[in-house]
Amino acid sequence: MLHVRSIWNGAISFGLVSIPIKLVNATEHHSISFRQIHVEDGGRIRYRKVCELEEKEVSGAEIGKGYEDTDGTIIPITDEDLSHLPLPTARTIEIVAFVPADRIDPLQMDAAYYLAAGGAAAAKPYILLREALKRSNKVAIAKFALRGKERLGMLRVVGDAIAMHGLLWPDEVRTPEGVAPETDISVNDKELDLADALMDTLGEIDLEELHDEYREALEEVVAAKAAGEAPPQSPEPASGGKVLDLMAALENSVKAARESRGEPATEEAEIRKLPRKTAKKPAPKKTAAKKTTAKSAQATKKTAAKKTTSKKTPAKKSTPRKRSA
Repeated sequence: MLHVRSIWNGAISFGLVSIPIKLVNATEHHSISFRQIHVEDGGRIRYRKVCELEEKEVSGAEIGKGYEDTDGTIIPITDEDLSHLPLPTARTIEIVAFVPADRIDPLQMDAAYYLAAGGAAAAKPYILLREALKRSNKVAIAKFALRGKERLGMLRVVGDAIAMHGLLWPDEVRTPEGVAPETDISVNDKELDLADALMDTLGEIDLEELHDEYREALEEVVAAKAAGEAPPQSPEPASGGKVLDLMAALENSVKAARESRGEPATEEAEIRKLPRKTAKKPAPKKTAAKKTTAKSAQATKKTAAKKTTSKKTPAKKSTPRKRSA
């Protein structure tokens, strides 16, 4: 970790304890980036920074910060001005509370950082905070300033290090109003049982096994183009459409998932997997049996009535035939 360049130096304020730390990025991106080019000749398209007053290009060393007032006036702001902000969190990660981890909504999670101890003197208080977080099973909520604004942070233990997740302010998280379907649709136990079976069949996965297949496919395309070859063809998309029968879709999904794992995709196996089915199966059977018995009794009565009618009818018709004879 020591060879990684820190992006911010300051201290953790923990009551009267101050822990010098260095902020280090905990994540990195491996996505492939593209350059903008002129389609006609392949020339690079570049953005140049030009001063509007002098109408000439300027270097990065000549560029500073400025705040535009409502009347269009630009007020220069230097790094020296920012270093003297009347704000206690300008160079300090100020811990304000300790809360259970489940109190933090994942929607608030932002960028992640590692906090490295800033020198030998910081080792003991750093370890003290780390072990206190471990024993309490809580996370620390802190305020800090980074890149021109004050932010919220959540400190937690990762391995032997303390990590900090930037948090959005609560008013920066939108409510989910209008997102869910506004209908009176409900699902039954059979559908839930099959959904449970599908979840059980898919099971868990080691996240280390997952990788970016899009990036790999993109690398194949780039390699083919560089070699003057035709890029590989994309596979035919799976036939889709509206799911008209949810139960059939769930059943087929369970069967396909089990077959892919080398398991038998039998209906009996699905039933054994689901605890709710065992308790609820006898009731439908009894009801069905009662209904069947009732229907059979009604059908028997109707059949008997028909037979009686059919016997009486020929007797009445036979008399006139004899008279005509």
